[in-house]
Amino acid sequence: MSVSPAPGRPAEDWWKSAVVYQVYVRSFADADGDGVGDLAGVRSRLPYLRDLGVDALWLTPFYRSPMVDGGYDVADYRDVDPVFGTLADFDHMITDAHALGLRIIVDIVPNHTSDAHPWFTAALASPPGSAERDRYLFRDGRGPGGDLPPNDWESIFGGPAWTRVPDGQWYLHLFDPAQPDLNWRHPEVRAEFEDVLRFWLDRGVDGFRIDVAHGMIKAEGLPDVGDGVPAGQRQVELLGRARLPYFDQDEVHDIYRAWRPILDSYPGGRMAVAEAWAETPQRLARYIGPDELHQAFNFDFLDATWSADSFRKVIDTALAEATIVGAPTTWVLSNHDKQRHVTRYGDGALGLRRARAAALMMLALPGSVYLYQGEELGLPEVLDLPDELRQDPAFRRTGESRDGCRVPLPWSGDVPPYGFGPAGAAPAWLPAPPTWRARSVTAQTGVPDSTLELYRAALRLRRDHPALPGDPAGAGDPAGAGGPAGAGGPAGAGGPAGAGGVRWRESEPGVLAFSRAAPAGAPELTCVVNFGDEPVTVRDYGTPILTSELLAGDADGTTLPTDTAGWFVRPVTG
Repeated sequence: MSVSPAPGRPAEDWWKSAVVYQVYVRSFADADGDGVGDLAGVRSRLPYLRDLGVDALWLTPFYRSPMVDGGYDVADYRDVDPVFGTLADFDHMITDAHALGLRIIVDIVPNHTSDAHPWFTAALASPPGSAERDRYLFRDGRGPGGDLPPNDWESIFGGPAWTRVPDGQWYLHLFDPAQPDLNWRHPEVRAEFEDVLRFWLDRGVDGFRIDVAHGMIKAEGLPDVGDGVPAGQRQVELLGRARLPYFDQDEVHDIYRAWRPILDSYPGGRMAVAEAWAETPQRLARYIGPDELHQAFNFDFLDATWSADSFRKVIDTALAEATIVGAPTTWVLSNHDKQRHVTRYGDGALGLRRARAAALMMLALPGSVYLYQGEELGLPEVLDLPDELRQDPAFRRTGESRDGCRVPLPWSGDVPPYGFGPAGAAPAWLPAPPTWRARSVTAQTGVPDSTLELYRAALRLRRDHPALPGDPAGAGDPAGAGGPAGAGGPAGAGGPAGAGGVRWRESEPGVLAFSRAAPAGAPELTCVVNFGDEPVTVRDYGTPILTSELLAGDADGTTLPTDTAGWFVRPVTG
């Protein structure tokens, strides 16, 4: 079934301005009552997502897996794990999603498999130098008797990136030992994943989020990282700031040049977005283009500190990069790997105020937006989970845990698990705190100043207002004519924005203000964010149509409180 594009957007270009909602399947909705979310649960809540106003869902892995890393350790890429349901459940879910106008993006995990994957069990059962072992990265150790790992590489989850097997060889795992890295120089590996893509495209998926998209190719010879790591730091702290021999190798682009024709051979604008880290914007831009991937996540926006200067720099850089690659950027504030931004911004009432303001800022920018489940409810990170309940494999190695952002969603009711499962269901796999009863979907629905209703209003305006959404000029949208000024970069800081572009406005210190131009005859929209310590007057920007907190009127005009954002429109004259 076809899915309608956003107004004015060809179906093939839907992803350029889409709002994508990330569903962490284990924690979204539990239909069978076992305490773990599932595909039938996702299906049952599709009307909620349609009414919220998103365009697509990104589903985290639901494939067969021992669940050592929440499903990112895949044992069978062509089947659904029984904890999540069946292939028939997936087919019913995607059929219903398309009928509701929602697209489906699925996670693909190509850097590594589970150690329970048939390929790896065959590798362990085969001798060194065998064809079975060549699908992975097995190596002899160093030192007397080969007792030392083959090199100095570290796991992202802590500790060495090598594990020794009984016959004395070592295998590489950049993550948990249960996630052995594949050898992407092996033609059988490449052919296998091309077939996996086709398997899910044939079932109707609209796109893929590529896990560790920068990691599949390792430098020839697997050289040491060496002395470039400052004392006391882990190698992972260099991610995105330095070249590592196991990330962002030039040959990885050959993989995506082979994948793009597969995506393009299917109708309706099938797409792929990369989870990729690179040391420079120029290297990250190489993942995007008409012969490679459609998008890459903009993690700098997620990592920005709460200040006007920090966000201005990140936005300028991202929009300039969008012009370079000819594709819109992505914006994201939270995901399943990062602490929720309510907590990052200060937790409590302060963090929530800032998170609401950040949402309006993000949704006013050109490009596509990725929301993480529960941010529309204003959920904070759960910081006090009992250690014995934590399941993140990184916790066992480093003491750091991502479980706090993965607590199941509160839907309704006064007691845990707050409607996550049916009546009489087993306890949720992670417990929600008592304060979440006031943050449930039911508790916030219809409440004018709730975070849920703020998101619903913002997403409705983003879809309907003629200035929103859109691409920066020069980023693949012919309607964005206007040259570099429309891209929001330095050249456009004071000039006119093309339709869909960004024009920065003069403002007080600590305040960001940018306008989005609409087609001729339609009102321009201006987003103003007050990061400062004092309220500011915003009378010059027009009439407020949506604000993250209530405004105050005074003799000089409208007053925008601190840690607040607003959208303003000025009537068209002449």
